[in-house]
Amino acid sequence: MTRLTFTADDFGLSEAVNEAVERAHRDGVLTAASLMVAAPAAADAVARAKRLPTLRVGLHLVVIEGPAVLSPPTIPALVDSSGWFPSDQLRLGLRYFLLPHVRRQLAAEIEAQFAAFAATGLPLAHADAHKHMHLHPTVGRLLLDSGRRHGLRRVRVPAEPPSVLPGIGGGALHAWTRLLRAQVRRAGMAAPDAVFGLAWSGAMTSERLLGLLPALPPGDIELYFHPAARRDPLLARLMPHYDHEGELAALLDPAVRAAAQAAR
Repeated sequence: MTRLTFTADDFGLSEAVNEAVERAHRDGVLTAASLMVAAPAAADAVARAKRLPTLRVGLHLVVIEGPAVLSPPTIPALVDSSGWFPSDQLRLGLRYFLLPHVRRQLAAEIEAQFAAFAATGLPLAHADAHKHMHLHPTVGRLLLDSGRRHGLRRVRVPAEPPSVLPGIGGGALHAWTRLLRAQVRRAGMAAPDAVFGLAWSGAMTSERLLGLLPALPPGDIELYFHPAARRDPLLARLMPHYDHEGELAALLDPAVRAAAQAAR
């Protein structure tokens, strides 16, 4: 059998994202959302989630290109004066791995994000990370350490099988995910068997889903999206090439719902 989870990332980033999450869960196939607890519209996202008791909400950990929970003076090695993480993934990865004082601040910030999620009163359904930074072994370990203290039981391992989407790359990344999967297993937590949305990030359209869903392997499968009800300045700046509205349309598409039901 195939168990499908349709997840929206960046919940709380803007009200346009939050509106899309609510619509896609009420009227479409969306089953879960990952919350950025320090994002500009996080409070609005939490209020909507509390009106949607069947929406499974988890933590979308932000340690790159996004807002931190702790103040800049508390974590000066991590963020700029506005409290924003930089976007340079390679440089961040090296600093997180090599510098003890950076790791200490990183651990404090990750714990603060789990604590902020707990303060919402929402059940913690899962955790993942913005731009999959938990594939970094240090970030992954710290996420699991804090998560265990907060009752975390499920973590996204972004393993997109190349055999299902041949010819578009991803083999090396898929191999690298084995490290995170081993960390999750040692922590006694669960993870999806396969995750889709990496190769077509920001472009999970109806056309692509209608081709993908019949080809899914059996098991615990997660498909993740970045829907929004409309473009806004923040989305345009951070994700200029993403088709947010097209992804919302896919989540609302009756043909996608029928294909998902057939795939189970």
